[in-house]
Amino acid sequence: MSAAAAATGNTGVSIAFVTVPDKDVGHKIARSLVENKLAACVNIIPGVESVYWWNGKVNTDAELILKIKTRSSLVPSLTAHVKGLHPYDECEVTAVDVTGGSESYLKWVADSTELGAQGGPAS
Repeated sequence: MSAAAAATGNTGVSIAFVTVPDKDVGHKIARSLVENKLAACVNIIPGVESVYWWNGKVNTDAELILKIKTRSSLVPSLTAHVKGLHPYDECEVTAVDVTGGSESYLKWVADSTELGAQGGPAS
C-alpha cells in the first residue's frame, strides 16, 4: 500500500464478517478461505448471541463471528465461497473497507491472498 493510497483511505483491504452456528462450521469455512487464498487470516470469535427476524418471528441463537481479512477485490468470490459451504438458508456475509492501519500488515494481507501466500503474522 502506498502512502498516497493510505492518505485517500483506499487500502484495497476489507474485513468481512460471517456468523456461523458452531465452531466446526467456523473452522471449516475459515480453513477453506485461507487455503484458497481468499483470506489472509480469519478470527473465530465465540460468545455471540444473535436476535433476528426470520420466518415471521423473532429468533435468538448462539453463534460465532468470523472476522475475515481479505483484499477488497476478492469480496465477491469470498461471498460465493462462503455461501457454498454455509449451512444457513441465508447466511450473513458483509464487508467493510479498511481505510487505514499498519502499512506492513495491510501489505501482508494483500501478499497472502490470491497472488500467493508469503507468510507472516496472524492476528
